[in-house]
Order: sequence, then structure tokens, then C-alpha cells
Amino acid sequence: MSTSQPLPTQPEPAPDAASSRPDLKAMTREQLTDWVREELGESRFRGDQIFQWLHQKRARDVAGMTNLSKKLRARLERTARVGGLTLQDVRVARDGTRKLLFETAAGDRLESVLIPMEDRITQCVSSQIGCKIGCRFCLTARMPLRRNLSASEIVDQVLWAQQVLEEDGGEHERVSNIVYMGMGEPLDNYDNVVASLRILMDEHGANFSSRRITVSTSGVVPKIARLGHDVPVNLAVSLNASYDAQRTGVIPINKVWDIEQLMGALRAFPLPPRRRITVEYVMLAGVNDTPDDARRLVGLLRGIRCKVNLIPFNPWPGAPYSRPSNDAVEAFGAILKDADYTVTIRYSKGEDIGAACGQLDGET
Repeated sequence: MSTSQPLPTQPEPAPDAASSRPDLKAMTREQLTDWVREELGESRFRGDQIFQWLHQKRARDVAGMTNLSKKLRARLERTARVGGLTLQDVRVARDGTRKLLFETAAGDRLESVLIPMEDRITQCVSSQIGCKIGCRFCLTARMPLRRNLSASEIVDQVLWAQQVLEEDGGEHERVSNIVYMGMGEPLDNYDNVVASLRILMDEHGANFSSRRITVSTSGVVPKIARLGHDVPVNLAVSLNASYDAQRTGVIPINKVWDIEQLMGALRAFPLPPRRRITVEYVMLAGVNDTPDDARRLVGLLRGIRCKVNLIPFNPWPGAPYSRPSNDAVEAFGAILKDADYTVTIRYSKGEDIGAACGQLDGET
């Protein structure tokens, strides 16, 4: 069992004068109503109004909050700010996938993806600019970790996406599912990710069901059970290997928390009734795609209520891996199905615009 110490936390940049003011969009509704009462002496109802303006009506400044008095709006503008992102570009793939390029106030770039399905639109959101985990199959891993995204920057990806859908397809087009599988490791930015989840699930805001939100992790073991206790969202785990030496070569975090520790964390995860953990397995030709790997995976997952997503590798320039054949993928999946696991083979969409799984780099 690994005895290595956790990876060091990336320091946040020093705030400038504007960013030192509290960000209204980054607050949960409870935090916002408390702040309005304690700092401004206003009723909690005013906090609810501001929250609705930000997360239902998608207000990007205080000036447009017309059911607030001019005096209150002036005080808000002096004492707080409305954080978020600027939408720079939208690229559309042949299959209808949209890749959204955003820029932060400091000029950093990040991406989010809208994936059309038969009965829903799923958004893949980013939680960091860059990543320090170093997964060798992921293009984002080639970027240094520049910083964590704030809760408002995470939430704003969804608010912008909804605006894009409405402008393109009318008011009935909506983001129906959210997956935290974009740039970065969500559990490495734990507090901001949890705050964003609470904001997105609030009935006075975007009002997403916890059943329609999935957070993916590469295996930050100490935060897995904590996430399940803090917010009842779905959990996905990027496993991608059937034994330790193999996983360490693909995902270096395995040197910190090995497969035994990770499987223990999955068994301890407080899984809501009728839900399953999603095990993500990126298939790399000649590395982890053999029948023996499939049989070892069956043994690893024994006793864990889960389903398996097989993801054939999505190439990018300079990648050290290639995609396995469809026959190899199907044979791998058949072994898992014979062991009574639910298996989905996920051929990623948006590959022609660099929007498929593992292809995001903030440079659309």
C-alpha cells in the first residue's frame, strides 16, 4: 500500500483590488442571504432576489437588477462584484457538439463542451486552468496548473451554455446533464467545486437535480467519501488500468493513492439508493486493452455497485498512445458483460474540433 504524501496544493494568485471584493455569483444562496443581512443590513429576501437575478435571469451586473432599489444597487456595486467569464468563441462539430472557449478576467483561457444526445444535452465543465495530475492520455495534462477556477467561473460555464443554446435553438433547448470532466481535477479544487454544485442545484437558481450531475476524479482518495456526504451527486472514477504498475504509468497519482486505496474509497462512498458509481476506463492500444486486463478489472470491481464506461482513446498531436481496434474494445466489453456489469462503449463526440474526452487545452 502506498505511503506517499498528498500532492501539494497549488497557491492561488494574489487578488487585485477589484477581485478582493466578494463575488456575489460565487456565493451559495445561504451565503448570499447571510452576507446581505450582515454586511448591508437588508432582509434575507433581498439575498434571494439577487441570487435569482444571477442564476435564473443570468444577470451579468448589478445595474440590471431592476426590482432592487437604486440605493441598494449602488451599495452592491461599491461593496461587491459579479464574477464570471467572457465567452470568446463557439465551435460546432459535424455531429453537433459545441466547444465553448472562455476567458477569465485575468486573461486565462478554458474550455467547456456541449454534447448532444438523443434525449438530452450534456455539458462537460472545467474546474481548473490546467491540471497537475499528469494523466498521460490527456492533453490538458501538458498544461501546467495555473489556478483553480472559482465557483462563479464554474457556474458561469453553465449559464453561458444555456444562453448559447437559447440563441441557437430557442428557449426550449436546455442543458439537462452536467459532468465535471473537463479541464482539471475537480477534487483538487474541492471547496469551489462543492460551492458550484450547491449553487447549480438550488431551486432558486438553475435547479439541477443531483441525479443529473456527475463529478469525475482521477482518484483523490481522501476527498471521495467527503464529496458523497457534502453533496449527493453522482461519482465517476477514472480507473484506466487493472493493476498498480500499469495505472502508475498512465496516471501518476496512483503513486500517492494506489488501486487498493481507491477501491476502498469507492466501497466507502455513500451511494444513494438506485445509483451506481461510473468507472471510466480509457482504452489504450497495447497498454490496457487485453482480455487479461478485462478479467482483472472484473475482480477489482467485485462488490462495488458500478457501471463501466469504456472510452477508446481520442488521439491528439504528439500523444504517446493510439486507439485500440473496435474488435478489441468489443471483446473487452463482452468479458465485463459476461460478469454481469453494465457496460457502455463511449465513442466520444466532437473529435474533429478537439472537443472529445482528453482533448481540451484551452486553445480552441
